[in-house]
Amino acid sequence: KRTVMTSVYGVTFIGAKNQIREKIEEKLEEQGHDIYLLDREIHLASGYLAKITMEVIGELFSGARQTMNWLTTCARLLSAEGQPVAWITPIGIPVVQPYRQKKAFSVVTMFQSIRLVTRSDHLPIHKGRQASAFPPNYVHSLDSAHMMLTALEMEKRNLDFTAVHDSFWTHAGNIDEMNEILRDSFVDLYDGDVLEDLRESWKLRYPDIELPDLPERGDLDIKDVKDSTYFFQ
Repeated sequence: KRTVMTSVYGVTFIGAKNQIREKIEEKLEEQGHDIYLLDREIHLASGYLAKITMEVIGELFSGARQTMNWLTTCARLLSAEGQPVAWITPIGIPVVQPYRQKKAFSVVTMFQSIRLVTRSDHLPIHKGRQASAFPPNYVHSLDSAHMMLTALEMEKRNLDFTAVHDSFWTHAGNIDEMNEILRDSFVDLYDGDVLEDLRESWKLRYPDIELPDLPERGDLDIKDVKDSTYFFQ
């Protein structure tokens, strides 16, 4: 479950393997097994299950995988020009990824020499981190936009609301209305083409970079979300 959930955030094979290994070790310890004696078997099993899981995710969620690949490719093109990946969320909040190279230096005292690392906006960007971190960061920015749109509508209706990431809370008597609001806010957010808007903003900012075509759109009617019982729990 954890690997499937994090697939839309760009989980790698190594990440999936570690997630599955943690769960296997947890189950074995609950049954009284010594996981250190079973280290080789756990290593092989977690690798096998991670491989199968990643293959199935690629087959069942091909659209999501294509979108993640598109986002990563675009981030690589931007960072190759020495630019940090930046975008504006659908609610108008600018985002700039902070990942840059580290610079080490030493502080010598009478007793010892201490090696420290500094981070500065003047240092070159970390191209690998800029590319690998962009898909999950972009998805998180869309999630936060959805949360803000829901919060603003709740405030308009004078309803109490609080949230942590994707966990939305209100009083029990207002749950049904909140469910309606969060679905309407989601449809309003994605009724347009957020990827096309993102691509157009980059084309204006980086006219010399040849961005790839958008991934092919599926046939989901986003308005079906309004009738989905388990869309948000």
